[in-house]
Amino acid sequence: MIIKKSIEIGGKTLTLETGRLAKQANGAVLISLNDNVVLCTATAKDEAAEGQDFFPLTVDYREKTASMGKIPGGFLKREGRPSDKEVLNSRLIDRPIRPMFPEHYLCETQVVATLYSSEGDFDAGVIGCIGSSAALLISDIPFSTPVSEVSVTRVNGELIVFPTSEQVSAGDYEIAVAGTKDSILMVEGEAKEISETEFMEALNFAHSHIKILCEFQESFAKEINVKKREVATPESNNELISEVKSLVLEDIRAWQRGVLTKEERKARNKEIHEKAESTLLEKYPELQDKIHSTINDIEYYEMREMILNENKRLDGRTTRDIRNINCEISVLPRTHGSALFTRGETQSLTTVTLGTKRDEQIIDGTKIDTTKKFMLHYNFPSFSTGEVGGRPGPGRREIGHGNLAERALKNMTPDDVEFPYTIRIVSDILESNGSSSMATVCAGSLALMDAGVPTKKPVAGIAMGLIKEGDRTAILSDILGDEDHLGDMDFKVAGTVDGITAIQMDIKIQGISFDIMEKALAQAKDGRLHILGIMNQTIEKPKENISQYAPHLFSMTIPVDMIGMLIGPGGKNIKNIIATSGADVDIDDTGKITIAAVSPTSADIARKMISRMTEVPEVGKTYEGIVKGMKDFGAFVEFLPGKEGLLHISEIAHERTKAVSDVLKMGMEVNVKLIGIDDQGKFKLSRKALLPKPGPSKD
Repeated sequence: MIIKKSIEIGGKTLTLETGRLAKQANGAVLISLNDNVVLCTATAKDEAAEGQDFFPLTVDYREKTASMGKIPGGFLKREGRPSDKEVLNSRLIDRPIRPMFPEHYLCETQVVATLYSSEGDFDAGVIGCIGSSAALLISDIPFSTPVSEVSVTRVNGELIVFPTSEQVSAGDYEIAVAGTKDSILMVEGEAKEISETEFMEALNFAHSHIKILCEFQESFAKEINVKKREVATPESNNELISEVKSLVLEDIRAWQRGVLTKEERKARNKEIHEKAESTLLEKYPELQDKIHSTINDIEYYEMREMILNENKRLDGRTTRDIRNINCEISVLPRTHGSALFTRGETQSLTTVTLGTKRDEQIIDGTKIDTTKKFMLHYNFPSFSTGEVGGRPGPGRREIGHGNLAERALKNMTPDDVEFPYTIRIVSDILESNGSSSMATVCAGSLALMDAGVPTKKPVAGIAMGLIKEGDRTAILSDILGDEDHLGDMDFKVAGTVDGITAIQMDIKIQGISFDIMEKALAQAKDGRLHILGIMNQTIEKPKENISQYAPHLFSMTIPVDMIGMLIGPGGKNIKNIIATSGADVDIDDTGKITIAAVSPTSADIARKMISRMTEVPEVGKTYEGIVKGMKDFGAFVEFLPGKEGLLHISEIAHERTKAVSDVLKMGMEVNVKLIGIDDQGKFKLSRKALLPKPGPSKD
């Protein structure tokens, strides 16, 4: 049976449909917003793997280029590995739905959202989340609370839900918000320095639509009325728990209250586990995993109670304290800009490289092909956490963290007119113990200023945490890795002294209130301003000049009708200019030419060659020419690149010239004057006009 329901929201029609496609999946929903169509499927194994103690959920968002009538670029002409955009949209679906599964549900589950039709000016990732939630809701998988996600912006004071790309470009921010009817689950976005009050306004506006969409999903699911799987709660071994607790509780309380480094805490924790294992394994030989999980549960509870009751954290700080920060710039001699930002045990070494228009990234996807002139790449090697391992290429985490830092910084960079460079930032995390993405924001801002990029303002970022037990809450500034792992929220806020430029929030519980959000934002602002103050002691404004090793750009303009001539057949002329000068030359459709060269001499050679090639011949002007051809009646001289004129035999010298070859040779350089242009555009040259007239004859 096909079930189809529609709703009007934000001036658009959103439709959910099931029963026609992918009927063998546990749940399948076709969701459309106008002409954007995404098929969302949810499947799960019947049983959890034996001994498994975690929930294996995978979420994939993929786009078909056929969705907007395109054939993929590249050699293979088929969709390949997920693009960064697909990875980011997969994360936008995964993060809000993950906390909504029951605690003891461990069956392997997969959600796939595939874009099959696209209008090209709308990012369908947000409706992929709604469709995925609906697919889970109508399946037998134990997922019973609907989740919805919307994107919002503000243009000229008007709040818009599900904005187009054009509206986002014109807007003050682009924020994706996910939640249930009652609370917020996830936030991700960028802004042009908005205040905390403006952000909360956007959040409230988004949630008003989320509530409508969640109720719409509920009414849709009622028509299917599927029976959900039962999730059994494992029996507790109270005797074992009691023995583990009596054995390790005081030790755990002691190391949690000691001011230890990450490695010291790790070593102390290992000792506690080994102590419990050596004492209890003989009595409970089959329950080694249960012993370790019980210790972890005790650590989780005790850390949270210590923070809530004593306002004390694992490294001795209070909830509002920020770790020691050290900033350095120009740490690498040959990069265009570099910075080392260290906060506690988190460290980012970041470089900035300046390139030309040729270095822009081409974005090939379901939207109209575009280029990207500002890029930030984030690397997280395994040694940063003292581990062995890793895999080639960035994973989802690296792509997500890099994207957040990029969004935090990009609105503070200059436009093409002011600074026509392509900018690439690379952050290598050398140590990690809490929020390396926010360290990347700080290091990136420092490195940009070190490179002489005229950024509008410095940008800093901070990660906030949350401990929530019933009505008791504690908001943590600058969280540690353990606090992220054992806490309830990871809330990252980046911005300037005047406002927010990027934000990201993930939670592990089923939603938080607006009151907690407001308090976290206010505390994050205090922390951000503190970090900016420290950064400004190292460098507070961009250097006046770019690095001597960076390409220096020079601009000039030629008539549009000369572009083809300058490029030449098969690019012959422009290639010759590049090879001769050593400079990089770029020409746009308006005739604007950008010359990039590390050496001013190279740029000057290119500029002169272009000027000569595009110069308009002027009667009465003198030129340096080269003899290209010789006839009995005169010589043909190339006086400008690609432009030849006739030097008649009578114009070679004042005295009578018997033969052209008596004065000129092929390839000879000769100064000539343009004395005329006939009706057919042919050029008349004179050599004798530049020679002194002979004196009167002595005869």
